[in-house]
Amino acid sequence: MCQLMGMNARRPTDVMFSFAGLATRAHEHKDGFGIAFFEGRGLRHFVDHHSARVSPLAELVKTYPIRSDVVIAHIRKATQGVVSLENTHPFVRELWGRYWVFAHNGDLKGFAPRLHAAFKPVGQTDSEQAFCWLMQELAKAHANMPAIEELNHTLRELLPQLNRHGTFNMLLSNGQALWAHGSTRLHYLLRRPPFGHVTLQDEDLSVDLAAKTTEDDRIAIVATEPLTRGETWVPIEPGTLKVFLGGEPLC
Repeated sequence: MCQLMGMNARRPTDVMFSFAGLATRAHEHKDGFGIAFFEGRGLRHFVDHHSARVSPLAELVKTYPIRSDVVIAHIRKATQGVVSLENTHPFVRELWGRYWVFAHNGDLKGFAPRLHAAFKPVGQTDSEQAFCWLMQELAKAHANMPAIEELNHTLRELLPQLNRHGTFNMLLSNGQALWAHGSTRLHYLLRRPPFGHVTLQDEDLSVDLAAKTTEDDRIAIVATEPLTRGETWVPIEPGTLKVFLGGEPLC
Protein backbone atom coordinates (compact mmCIF):
# COMPACT_ATOMS: atom_id res chain seq x y z
CA MET A 1 0.00 0.00 0.00
CA CYS A 2 0.93 3.67 -0.14
CA GLN A 3 2.77 5.72 2.46
CA LEU A 4 1.80 9.09 3.91
CA MET A 5 3.63 12.01 5.47
CA GLY A 6 2.19 15.17 6.94
CA MET A 7 3.53 18.16 8.85
CA ASN A 8 1.88 20.86 10.93
CA ALA A 9 3.98 23.59 12.51
CA ARG A 10 3.62 26.78 14.52
CA ARG A 11 5.69 28.69 11.96
CA PRO A 12 6.64 28.03 8.32
CA THR A 13 9.19 25.18 8.41
CA ASP A 14 11.48 23.35 5.99
CA VAL A 15 10.15 19.81 5.58
CA MET A 16 12.61 18.58 2.95
CA PHE A 17 14.51 16.32 5.36
CA SER A 18 11.34 14.39 6.16
CA PHE A 19 10.34 14.28 2.49
CA ALA A 20 13.75 12.84 1.61
CA GLY A 21 13.12 10.10 4.16
CA LEU A 22 9.75 9.33 2.59
CA ALA A 23 11.16 9.35 -0.96
CA THR A 24 13.74 6.67 -0.11
CA ARG A 25 10.83 4.23 0.31
CA ALA A 26 9.62 4.78 -3.25
CA HIS A 27 11.41 1.65 -4.51
CA GLU A 28 8.39 -0.27 -3.16
CA HIS A 29 5.92 2.57 -3.70
CA LYS A 30 6.87 3.41 -7.26
CA ASP A 31 3.51 4.35 -8.81
CA GLY A 32 3.73 8.09 -8.26
CA PHE A 33 4.33 10.73 -5.63
CA GLY A 34 2.91 14.07 -4.64
CA ILE A 35 3.35 16.83 -2.10
CA ALA A 36 1.30 19.92 -1.23
CA PHE A 37 2.57 22.95 0.70
CA PHE A 38 0.20 25.51 2.18
CA GLU A 39 1.37 29.11 2.22
CA GLY A 40 -1.33 31.11 4.00
CA ARG A 41 -4.47 30.51 1.94
CA GLY A 42 -2.37 29.60 -1.10
CA LEU A 43 -1.10 26.19 -2.10
CA ARG A 44 1.86 24.73 -3.99
CA HIS A 45 0.93 21.31 -5.36
CA PHE A 46 3.41 18.95 -7.08
CA VAL A 47 2.46 15.49 -8.41
CA ASP A 48 4.12 13.00 -10.76
CA HIS A 49 3.03 9.48 -11.73
CA HIS A 50 6.69 8.41 -11.79
CA SER A 51 8.54 7.14 -8.73
CA ALA A 52 9.97 9.71 -6.32
CA ARG A 53 13.32 7.90 -6.68
CA VAL A 54 13.63 8.74 -10.40
CA SER A 55 11.34 11.73 -10.96
CA PRO A 56 13.10 15.01 -11.86
CA LEU A 57 10.18 16.76 -10.17
CA ALA A 58 10.99 14.95 -6.90
CA GLU A 59 14.60 16.13 -7.16
CA LEU A 60 13.34 19.69 -7.65
CA VAL A 61 11.08 19.43 -4.61
CA LYS A 62 13.93 18.06 -2.44
CA THR A 63 16.05 21.13 -3.15
CA TYR A 64 13.40 23.82 -3.51
CA PRO A 65 13.52 26.27 -0.56
CA ILE A 66 9.87 25.98 0.45
CA ARG A 67 8.84 26.72 4.02
CA SER A 68 5.30 25.89 5.06
CA ASP A 69 3.27 25.38 8.21
CA VAL A 70 1.16 22.54 6.74
CA VAL A 71 2.41 19.89 4.30
CA ILE A 72 0.90 16.63 3.02
CA ALA A 73 2.95 14.15 0.95
CA HIS A 74 2.26 10.69 -0.50
CA ILE A 75 4.08 7.91 -2.34
CA ARG A 76 1.79 5.55 -4.20
CA LYS A 77 1.59 1.79 -4.56
CA ALA A 78 -1.44 1.39 -6.77
CA THR A 79 -4.33 -0.85 -5.68
CA GLN A 80 -7.19 0.84 -7.57
CA GLY A 81 -6.88 2.98 -10.70
CA VAL A 82 -4.15 2.94 -13.33
CA VAL A 83 -0.76 4.58 -12.81
CA SER A 84 -1.48 8.07 -14.14
CA LEU A 85 -1.30 11.70 -13.14
CA GLU A 86 -5.00 12.00 -12.34
CA ASN A 87 -4.70 9.11 -9.87
CA THR A 88 -1.73 10.59 -8.00
CA HIS A 89 -2.17 11.89 -4.45
CA PRO A 90 -2.58 14.26 -2.75
CA PHE A 91 -5.88 15.46 -4.16
CA VAL A 92 -7.12 19.05 -3.90
CA ARG A 93 -10.60 20.58 -3.74
CA GLU A 94 -12.06 23.96 -2.70
CA LEU A 95 -14.63 24.27 0.08
CA TRP A 96 -15.79 27.41 1.93
CA GLY A 97 -13.22 29.49 0.06
CA ARG A 98 -10.24 27.41 1.18
CA TYR A 99 -8.15 24.72 -0.46
CA TRP A 100 -8.47 21.25 1.07
CA VAL A 101 -5.78 18.60 0.55
CA PHE A 102 -6.24 14.85 1.10
CA ALA A 103 -4.06 11.74 0.84
CA HIS A 104 -5.04 8.14 1.59
CA ASN A 105 -3.36 4.84 2.29
CA GLY A 106 -5.60 1.79 2.05
CA ASP A 107 -8.10 -0.08 -0.07
CA LEU A 108 -11.86 0.47 0.10
CA LYS A 109 -14.18 -2.25 -1.20
CA GLY A 110 -17.77 -1.71 -2.29
CA PHE A 111 -17.63 2.04 -1.69
CA ALA A 112 -19.84 3.69 -4.31
CA PRO A 113 -21.40 6.82 -2.81
CA ARG A 114 -23.78 9.07 -4.69
CA LEU A 115 -21.86 12.24 -5.48
CA HIS A 116 -23.31 15.50 -6.75
CA ALA A 117 -21.74 17.80 -9.33
CA ALA A 118 -19.71 19.95 -6.92
CA PHE A 119 -17.45 17.06 -5.85
CA LYS A 120 -16.69 14.33 -8.35
CA PRO A 121 -13.48 12.35 -8.91
CA VAL A 122 -11.33 12.98 -11.97
CA GLY A 123 -9.45 9.68 -11.71
CA GLN A 124 -10.44 6.12 -10.84
CA THR A 125 -9.15 5.68 -7.28
CA ASP A 126 -11.18 4.80 -4.22
CA SER A 127 -9.12 7.47 -2.46
CA GLU A 128 -10.33 10.39 -4.57
CA GLN A 129 -13.87 9.07 -4.36
CA ALA A 130 -13.63 9.00 -0.56
CA PHE A 131 -12.25 12.56 -0.54
CA CYS A 132 -15.10 13.83 -2.73
CA TRP A 133 -17.61 12.15 -0.43
CA LEU A 134 -16.00 13.69 2.66
CA MET A 135 -16.08 17.16 1.09
CA GLN A 136 -19.69 16.67 0.05
CA GLU A 137 -20.77 15.58 3.53
CA LEU A 138 -18.85 18.42 5.21
CA ALA A 139 -20.57 20.88 2.88
CA LYS A 140 -23.94 19.36 3.79
CA ALA A 141 -23.23 19.62 7.50
CA HIS A 142 -21.97 23.23 7.56
CA ALA A 143 -23.05 26.17 5.40
CA ASN A 144 -19.85 28.09 6.14
CA MET A 145 -16.39 27.37 7.52
CA PRO A 146 -16.98 26.07 11.07
CA ALA A 147 -14.60 26.13 14.01
CA ILE A 148 -11.96 23.41 14.14
CA GLU A 149 -13.76 21.78 17.09
CA GLU A 150 -16.96 21.49 15.03
CA LEU A 151 -15.05 19.98 12.12
CA ASN A 152 -13.50 17.45 14.49
CA HIS A 153 -16.97 16.40 15.66
CA THR A 154 -18.31 16.06 12.09
CA LEU A 155 -15.29 14.08 10.88
CA ARG A 156 -15.63 11.67 13.81
CA GLU A 157 -19.17 10.98 12.65
CA LEU A 158 -18.17 10.48 9.00
CA LEU A 159 -14.95 8.47 9.19
CA PRO A 160 -16.46 5.25 10.62
CA GLN A 161 -18.59 5.04 7.48
CA LEU A 162 -15.40 4.80 5.40
CA ASN A 163 -13.71 2.39 7.82
CA ARG A 164 -16.47 -0.12 7.20
CA HIS A 165 -15.28 -0.53 3.61
CA GLY A 166 -11.67 -1.47 4.37
CA THR A 167 -8.36 0.12 5.23
CA PHE A 168 -8.60 3.88 5.59
CA ASN A 169 -5.55 5.81 6.76
CA MET A 170 -5.72 9.44 5.72
CA LEU A 171 -4.29 12.93 6.06
CA LEU A 172 -6.51 15.97 5.52
CA SER A 173 -5.88 19.70 5.84
CA ASN A 174 -7.40 23.09 5.01
CA GLY A 175 -4.14 24.93 5.64
CA GLN A 176 -4.95 25.44 9.32
CA ALA A 177 -5.23 22.08 11.08
CA LEU A 178 -3.89 18.67 10.05
CA TRP A 179 -6.28 15.76 10.59
CA ALA A 180 -4.78 12.26 10.74
CA HIS A 181 -6.91 9.14 10.89
CA GLY A 182 -5.49 5.63 11.05
CA SER A 183 -7.46 2.43 10.72
CA THR A 184 -4.26 0.35 10.66
CA ARG A 185 -0.78 1.98 10.78
CA LEU A 186 -0.03 5.66 11.33
CA HIS A 187 2.49 7.35 13.66
CA TYR A 188 3.14 10.89 14.86
CA LEU A 189 6.09 12.76 16.32
CA LEU A 190 6.20 16.05 18.25
CA ARG A 191 9.34 18.18 17.95
CA ARG A 192 9.87 20.74 20.69
CA PRO A 193 12.93 22.44 22.22
CA PRO A 194 15.65 21.50 22.82
CA PHE A 195 16.23 20.53 19.20
CA GLY A 196 19.20 18.33 18.23
CA HIS A 197 20.53 16.04 15.52
CA VAL A 198 18.13 13.57 13.90
CA THR A 199 18.92 10.72 11.49
CA LEU A 200 16.70 9.16 8.84
CA GLN A 201 15.46 5.63 9.48
CA ASP A 202 16.34 4.30 6.02
CA GLU A 203 19.45 6.32 5.11
CA ASP A 204 22.58 7.50 6.87
CA LEU A 205 21.52 11.13 6.56
CA SER A 206 21.36 13.51 9.52
CA VAL A 207 20.40 17.11 10.14
CA ASP A 208 20.97 19.48 13.04
CA LEU A 209 17.50 20.82 13.81
CA ALA A 210 18.93 23.33 16.29
CA ALA A 211 20.49 25.19 13.36
CA LYS A 212 17.14 25.41 11.56
CA THR A 213 14.74 26.19 14.42
CA THR A 214 14.13 28.58 17.32
CA GLU A 215 12.86 28.13 20.87
CA ASP A 216 9.40 29.15 19.64
CA ASP A 217 9.11 26.36 17.08
CA ARG A 218 6.67 23.48 17.51
CA ILE A 219 6.44 20.82 14.82
CA ALA A 220 4.21 17.76 14.44
CA ILE A 221 5.11 15.08 11.86
CA VAL A 222 2.76 12.25 10.87
CA ALA A 223 3.91 9.25 8.81
CA THR A 224 2.81 5.74 7.97
CA GLU A 225 6.05 4.41 9.42
CA PRO A 226 8.61 6.34 11.56
CA LEU A 227 10.94 8.32 9.32
CA THR A 228 13.78 8.87 11.81
CA ARG A 229 15.79 7.01 14.45
CA GLY A 230 16.20 8.14 18.04
CA GLU A 231 12.96 10.13 18.21
CA THR A 232 9.72 9.21 19.97
CA TRP A 233 7.19 8.18 17.34
CA VAL A 234 3.76 7.43 18.79
CA PRO A 235 1.38 4.97 17.09
CA ILE A 236 -2.08 6.38 16.42
CA GLU A 237 -4.61 4.01 17.88
CA PRO A 238 -6.63 2.38 15.08
CA GLY A 239 -9.97 4.06 14.50
CA THR A 240 -9.04 7.35 16.14
CA LEU A 241 -8.68 10.87 14.74
CA LYS A 242 -5.71 13.03 15.73
CA VAL A 243 -5.81 16.77 15.12
CA PHE A 244 -2.75 19.03 15.06
CA LEU A 245 -2.80 22.82 15.15
CA GLY A 246 0.22 25.08 15.50
CA GLY A 247 2.50 22.07 15.79
CA GLU A 248 0.66 20.71 18.82
CA PRO A 249 -2.00 17.99 19.19
CA LEU A 250 -5.49 19.25 19.94
CA CYS A 251 -6.69 15.73 20.75
